[in-house]
Amino acid sequence: MALIAERLNRIKPSATMGVSGRAQELKAQGMDIISLGAGEPDFDTPDNAKEAAISAIKLGETKYTLVPGTLALREAISAKFKRENGLDYAPSQIQVASGGKQSIYNAIMATVEEGDEVIIPAPYWVSYPDIVLLAGGTPVIVEGYAENDFKITSEQLEEAITPKTKWLLINSPSNPTGGIWSNESIIKLLKIAKKHNWAIISDECYERLVYDGTFTSTEKLNQDNNIGAEVITCISLSKTYAMTGWRIGYSAGPRDIIKAMSKIQGQATSCANSIGQKASIEALIGDQSCVEDMKRAFKERRDLIVRLLNKIKGVTCRVPGGAFYVFPDFSYYLGMHSEEKLLKDTFDISEYILDCAKVVTVPGDGFGSPGHIRFSYATSTQIIKKGIGKVESALKKLKSKE
Repeated sequence: MALIAERLNRIKPSATMGVSGRAQELKAQGMDIISLGAGEPDFDTPDNAKEAAISAIKLGETKYTLVPGTLALREAISAKFKRENGLDYAPSQIQVASGGKQSIYNAIMATVEEGDEVIIPAPYWVSYPDIVLLAGGTPVIVEGYAENDFKITSEQLEEAITPKTKWLLINSPSNPTGGIWSNESIIKLLKIAKKHNWAIISDECYERLVYDGTFTSTEKLNQDNNIGAEVITCISLSKTYAMTGWRIGYSAGPRDIIKAMSKIQGQATSCANSIGQKASIEALIGDQSCVEDMKRAFKERRDLIVRLLNKIKGVTCRVPGGAFYVFPDFSYYLGMHSEEKLLKDTFDISEYILDCAKVVTVPGDGFGSPGHIRFSYATSTQIIKKGIGKVESALKKLKSKE
């Protein structure tokens, strides 16, 4: 009898983790590797949050908390929603988890039955389809195209709906594209969800990292337009406060769904870590200048990396509105070859760039978007200039399609 569950055959290893692992192998061999693949800010956690964590340790606040999170943190999150998003959530409508990924996992595991369908626009964050598969559901991938800023249309959504549809899972600002859904587009999606009686998971972990215009939460648009769709909002402290390793995220929504999500978490990981929860309170209620400092730096880096990528022969790169990624089109290089291999897909292109230029990127095929490659600008301008220069030099060595 096999000990490994058959359901694991349904899922794939993370594309982002695979590239990172290869880069670490090369670094261990003493090679100078430039990472333009990082999915985390290069800034440090704010001092006030770190001091709050140190204080929690010294005061012995290191015990289990309630599974949904401490009341103090949920009250801080409730105040954050009111202050920044114009939303009223009671603490009982909030669930604290070990990162944004667990929030999404909890929501899917608590609601998706065998055969239920979850519509996922592509490009998507790499874990979305596999979380649905682990729950026994069916991910229905709907491709968003570059000419529409990688967003699906309401017509595409309508065509994907079946009697088995349970959720639409959206991410704005987007990982991997950095794109932001317009308010008009979100309102259309909400109306379709309401009409067909299914719900939306809105992953908004990059909500504060918006450089052009303003961001409006999906649930705020839902309420302001009296649509009445069911929405679960998932947010993380990882990106906004450079707290990736602290593993604190949270979700908010209807009480019955939040209660079900808490039940899942209670039998899996129990509470999020108590020290991280204490630090998160301070991050949310304390001085927010660190966020504005990050935004200014990221915007400068975004403009730089877009300009440099668009100078490379055959590459086109749109200007994203948020997050800290760009998602240029590298399809010009598909079918070309190096001395060793033919570049059949973006996995091959990213591997070639890593081997030849010693620069880490993430293949778009892993996000459901062939032909594109994700670059992170969560690094210094000097590293961006050096890295893109090395990428351009490596691409010049490729031989044309024959």
